[in-house]
Amino acid sequence: MAALGQARQRDGDPAGGRRHRGGRRAGQPVQSNAVFAVLDREVADRLRRRFRFYDWSPATGEVRWMCAFDTTEAQVDAFVAALAEETSR
Repeated sequence: MAALGQARQRDGDPAGGRRHRGGRRAGQPVQSNAVFAVLDREVADRLRRRFRFYDWSPATGEVRWMCAFDTTEAQVDAFVAALAEETSR
């Protein structure tokens, strides 16, 4: 959890608010270890090749990302880097 919060802070979103950014946006306010985001289908498909996550609403492109109690900062950093890479294509 701390790692996710640190990543949000580093990414300029300490409150976990909903905002659109480079082909992705938060689908729901971030209030726990779950993050809901809306991604272009192509971005989600490419990202899913490297990380496991679920579609929350296939109709809107909303996905659900979860952190476990033992998720490390390095794992969050790797995911954030992959997300940035995939959304910049």
